[in-house]
Amino acid sequence: MTRRSFAVLTAASAARVLGANDRVRVGLIGCGGRGRYVARFMREAPNVEFVAMCDVYRTNAESGREWAGPQARAFGDYRRLVEQKDLDAVMVSTPDHWHAIAAIAAIKAGKHVYVEKPISYSIHEGRAIVQAARQSKQLVMAGTQQRSATHFPEVAELIQNGRLGKVRFVRVWNFTNIAPNGIGKEPDSAPPDGLDWDMYLGPAPKVPFNMKRFLSTFRYFKDYAGGTITDYGTHRFDTVHQIMGADAPHTVSASGGLFELKHAGDQPDTMQVTYEYPEFIMSYEMSNISAHGLGGRTPGMKYYNMKGELDRPHGMAFYGTNGSIFADRIGYEVYPDNDNIARASKNTTDATGLHAKHFVACIRGLEKPKAEIEVGHRATTVAHLGNIALRTGKKLKWDAVREEFPGEPEANKWLHREPRAPWRV
Repeated sequence: MTRRSFAVLTAASAARVLGANDRVRVGLIGCGGRGRYVARFMREAPNVEFVAMCDVYRTNAESGREWAGPQARAFGDYRRLVEQKDLDAVMVSTPDHWHAIAAIAAIKAGKHVYVEKPISYSIHEGRAIVQAARQSKQLVMAGTQQRSATHFPEVAELIQNGRLGKVRFVRVWNFTNIAPNGIGKEPDSAPPDGLDWDMYLGPAPKVPFNMKRFLSTFRYFKDYAGGTITDYGTHRFDTVHQIMGADAPHTVSASGGLFELKHAGDQPDTMQVTYEYPEFIMSYEMSNISAHGLGGRTPGMKYYNMKGELDRPHGMAFYGTNGSIFADRIGYEVYPDNDNIARASKNTTDATGLHAKHFVACIRGLEKPKAEIEVGHRATTVAHLGNIALRTGKKLKWDAVREEFPGEPEANKWLHREPRAPWRV
């Protein structure tokens, strides 16, 4: 655990906690599919109710209020939600470019905060959330739900106790095939009724409304997100840190581009990033134009987002001197190279529900946070580093303490985006 991590964890443990039987009142900022999906799990914890729902799209806000029940209020402005006195906690599930602004506002309003990954649009924004958390007594937790998975600690034990031997190479991959048309294209148009488009854009550049920039396809635009590497990669980077006992890489280089997809988005459809950590090398690979990922399966095993007969679209591989472990969100397999480790496999289930309920348990002081905000920031930073390396075309040295690229002004300018007025982090 880093000194920074300890400081934030200490602050979280000192927060005002509720009794095990006290009602926890939650507000949701961002009532789209992901927000309501996680909120449903959170509400399954005893004595939890959602009393305030916020979305810049009135249709989503009203759908959220209807789901939450007659006691809930609906808002179109997050500032109105966080000022509600009866809220104990706030869940932030907006598009990525709003995460830091909404999360910091909720922290300053004295609420416990659960913020979806990636926790920030930029590295500077992520650090700003961590600093706000340090200055408060609230629990601030990242929605990196793989931290609550039951099988990854087993993988960590196999590696950290040396049974897999020395692990010097780790692969992480995210594959899907949406070629050739991707998310498609649509002409600019008037926003749908009930959408505050200017508020949706917030700190992002002002552009005309386009349906492809809205709802789930926002991730394909650099104005609002970091693409596949921040959306999917952040989870896996966090798990690599957990399993390898790592904190941050010291160099990063990348290649890739938008080669095949003929659609409205501007994120790369192919990308490879090499990260050098003190004790190992990690290769990140993504493709939006091939679904296969890593091949080979064990009979009877299930794989996250599997399609076809042989593919593994998402996962991590840890290559040791005694064998290898291939793992994903719902299981792992051990492949021996010698007699020092045995063949093994295990399947489990997605941990999103466990993680949402874990947040509630932490508010009540029943559990210690597995994904406090510094942990989420470190994982998100790895994804941002990959994008910055791709933009510069350089192999970059990373100072994880100062959070900058020494002697690289071109790279350092991507640590932060000057937001559109009046939005500031």
